[in-house]
Amino acid sequence: MSEKSVNEVPREVRPLFTKGNDALSKENFDYAISLFSQVLAKEPRIFECRRLLRRAQFGKAGSGGGFFKKAWSSASSSPQLAKAQMILRRDPAEALALAEQMLSSDPNSSAAHKVIVEAATAMEMPRTAVMSLEVLARNHPKDKALIIKFAEALAETGEVKRAETTLLEFARSVPGDVEVAQALKNVTAKRTMDEGGYGALASGEGSYRDILKNEQEAVTLEQESKVQKTDDNTDRLIAEYEARIKTEPDNLKLYRSLAELYTQKKQFDRALEYYEKVKATEMGNDPSLERAIGETKVRRLEQDIEKLDPASVDYSERVASLNAEKLAFQVLECQKRVERFPTDLAIRFEMGVLYFQAGKIAEATKEFQRAQGNPHKRIAALNYLAKCFAKRKIFDLAASTLQDAIKEKPVFDEEKKELIYNLASVLETMGKKEDAFEQYKLIFKVDTSYRDVEAKVEAYLAGQ
Repeated sequence: MSEKSVNEVPREVRPLFTKGNDALSKENFDYAISLFSQVLAKEPRIFECRRLLRRAQFGKAGSGGGFFKKAWSSASSSPQLAKAQMILRRDPAEALALAEQMLSSDPNSSAAHKVIVEAATAMEMPRTAVMSLEVLARNHPKDKALIIKFAEALAETGEVKRAETTLLEFARSVPGDVEVAQALKNVTAKRTMDEGGYGALASGEGSYRDILKNEQEAVTLEQESKVQKTDDNTDRLIAEYEARIKTEPDNLKLYRSLAELYTQKKQFDRALEYYEKVKATEMGNDPSLERAIGETKVRRLEQDIEKLDPASVDYSERVASLNAEKLAFQVLECQKRVERFPTDLAIRFEMGVLYFQAGKIAEATKEFQRAQGNPHKRIAALNYLAKCFAKRKIFDLAASTLQDAIKEKPVFDEEKKELIYNLASVLETMGKKEDAFEQYKLIFKVDTSYRDVEAKVEAYLAGQ
């Protein structure tokens, strides 16, 4: 049995569901939790009801960013947990209900979410499992097995692109990891099969004609996958897609592919025409599309700068003016994306960087404080947050923020070098020269050529 839609809420509990919605909208979280729990007691498979219950639980906890907290609940040793674990195999529905009770006290309880994942899996409720796996993955962003499991569950529920993104971002923290690479390969293969028609064929909804049609496009797809296309390939693909659009006017993938190809050709106005056509459709509510449009407009401004004559008298002034125009546009464009996708913390991080570049340090500080909730942006957000504190001359906060970030970086890579260097610079500013020297020395030990570390170390030793 699969999960059910809101339309399948039993008639006798529909008033409870409606009242729960009203209570949630008024932030009456306790009442909403009570009402949604009553609905789920009658029909535990109503996913939308469970999703709203989770919102109410986090609202009650007063954690707007609760999904990103790494909390361990005292529920991990509660009698409820012990009972839920004991009856999990025999009665997963009851175990699920007990776990929800624990989440009403602590919505970040990893122990309770683990029970929900197992119970939901046993009851064939994949979206419920994904919802808890997401919390677990964010609570434990370095748990490779958990991240892979989360990505695989996303793929199984049809969120293949999100699964790929999750694995790609995690792969950056474990370069060369064979298991992660294989998981990504499997997820990508699933997307290829779905897009190729094999999934529909297996369910009886597709045909071999659909598959053959896609296989005939294999050469084109191979050309698309190349990072850098030659001019000949690009021109060929543009001509082919322009021709196909006449017979496939509703194929939105063609429009987006053409936009990308025209961007590569630096024909930005033409690229934006196709992007706008996609934006006007049901596919328009996509953060990646918004970002692509913004980046294309920025590249058009950069092209204007490249066309300026360096020999002209007002060259420097015009470059400065166009760069200021570019930054102002980037800030405005990103602000619009933040308004459209307020919970996307990657966009929040991007907004912070742009505010920082524009000298809006107070605004940047707020964005980086939000963005650190994204496990894949956390270290970079902490680094920028420390820079903001330093700009505001709150040096003790800058130092402690960098120390927190360094603790979370087990690998001594370029990012860790930058964190340590920035910490040393802050300590120097604070007059703590010996402490700063110890930090510079950590970098000097592994990379004497990093920035001016060698000069810093030698200057300190000479002063001694």
